[in-house]
Amino acid sequence: MDLRKLKTLVDLVSESNISELEITEADGKVRIVKADPSLARSPVAWAAAPVAAAPMMAAPLPAAAAAQGTPASAPAAPAETGHVIRSPMVGTFYRASSPGGKPLVEIGQAVKEGDPICIIEAMKIMNEIDADTAGTVTKILVENGQAIEFDQPLVVIE
Repeated sequence: MDLRKLKTLVDLVSESNISELEITEADGKVRIVKADPSLARSPVAWAAAPVAAAPMMAAPLPAAAAAQGTPASAPAAPAETGHVIRSPMVGTFYRASSPGGKPLVEIGQAVKEGDPICIIEAMKIMNEIDADTAGTVTKILVENGQAIEFDQPLVVIE
């Protein structure tokens, strides 16, 4: 589905009384959900896959975290040494390419630039995240199946 058509659909949802729209075509499936206007406005990220492009909305913060103005999963963490690979999107972190499968990387494993290190599921699209530098995995900062935010540290490579 081309981006002009996708933008038209997003505009249609935002200007109408409908709160959700799902369209399936031969080249992919798109689901657009209107954000709750009572929530703080959150950035929209775009996930692209070979067969589809779909907008994603950040998950709302729990009420207590929103009242404090801090992200739910961001206690002050000490600065990590080494190269930190960060999440390029909001989604769910998975260490393996299939449930119960072997993790893509383990602590102590050597990786090359371009090696897959994890998968982030966003809007039912599985996005493989690759190492952007070569080295040894020293820390995995996220639990399997955990919801993650944009720019959240995932893995440390030294």
